[in-house]
Amino acid sequence: MPSSELEELRIKITELDTELLTFLAKRQKYTNQVAETKIKNQIPVRDQKREEQLLVRLIKEGRKNGLDAHYVTQLFHVIIEDSVLNQQALLAARANPGSTLPLNRVAFLGDKGSYSYLATQKYFSRRPGELLEIGCQSFTEIISKVETNEADYAVLPIENTSSGSINEVYDQLQHTNLSIVGELTHPVKHALLVSTDTDINKIEVLYAHPQVFAQCSHFLAELGNIEVKPCDSTSAAMLKVAELKSGNAAAMGSETGGRLYGLHAIQSNLANQKENHSRFFVVARKSVNVPLQVPAKTTLVMSTVQKPGSLVEALMVLRDNNINMTKLESRPITGNPWEEMFYLDVEGNIQDGPMQSVLETLQSMTRYFKVLGCYPSEEVSPTKVAAVTALAE
Repeated sequence: MPSSELEELRIKITELDTELLTFLAKRQKYTNQVAETKIKNQIPVRDQKREEQLLVRLIKEGRKNGLDAHYVTQLFHVIIEDSVLNQQALLAARANPGSTLPLNRVAFLGDKGSYSYLATQKYFSRRPGELLEIGCQSFTEIISKVETNEADYAVLPIENTSSGSINEVYDQLQHTNLSIVGELTHPVKHALLVSTDTDINKIEVLYAHPQVFAQCSHFLAELGNIEVKPCDSTSAAMLKVAELKSGNAAAMGSETGGRLYGLHAIQSNLANQKENHSRFFVVARKSVNVPLQVPAKTTLVMSTVQKPGSLVEALMVLRDNNINMTKLESRPITGNPWEEMFYLDVEGNIQDGPMQSVLETLQSMTRYFKVLGCYPSEEVSPTKVAAVTALAE
């Protein structure tokens, strides 16, 4: 194909891409107007039946135009998720007048390029106001920044699908008066990052955060005899490799973050689990009100009395009130050998009747009880469409 003909086709594709962005922005404007209607009429954000009908219709329309059903479904899953999260953010802002800041000062682990940095960028992209990033070297420092009003929010990694819970963060949450005001899940895609053109066989030293080493243990085993050097954050590891400018040194982190330091990937998808995600908490000095139309989670911490079955009895309270528990984590109580503090994530809003009943009952039957936060759930499960339904004429 002559270069002039190729260039002409590329110009047409670029023009179509621009039109697509214009239509997506117009669609987003309409969904925000839908959110306003839902606020006035107390209508839930999600309407699964409406979403399913929408997808079925779009799959059929796509097939008429030669588009694969999977392609259409994946595309509109992203669009629907964006719409849901934007509506939730709008409703949450309306339920918390005065909470909108012209400048959001946010503390997180590491520096530019760390996974906490990328999660911070993702979460606050849906919130009004400018973003001031405050990189920190430890979880203690992150918490302190918010407690002393040097930051308005902190973004803390709480668990990973591959390496599990981050116990240090749970311990920090137990001893702070800050409240959890939000959550997000961010994909974690580790790559082997280098500063010069080199080969994987030449790598002798590897820099990464300890959590990254844990998540990529199978890859490390395949590398064999290589020196691993833990760093405080993935950004610190990338900065070190960028400064060394050596063909023998590499860092493990995200390709997006690596590019901020002039690094490039020579191998990707290093994690033991290919579907690797980290969940983050957003904390602030003041709790938030979550509208009942928005799916909510509540995180609790409690210590049960020391008798057989006490934990089971506490969990039965959730079952009896039809409250779903999504996570249970135990941590030792400092100074009290063999005694545990239990952290629970449950699906529910503390303003709702069943949750209020749960909180009252648990408080009366536990030795220690505290609500760490009630916040909007940002886990938007994709709308499922039965294949037979989608293919029906």
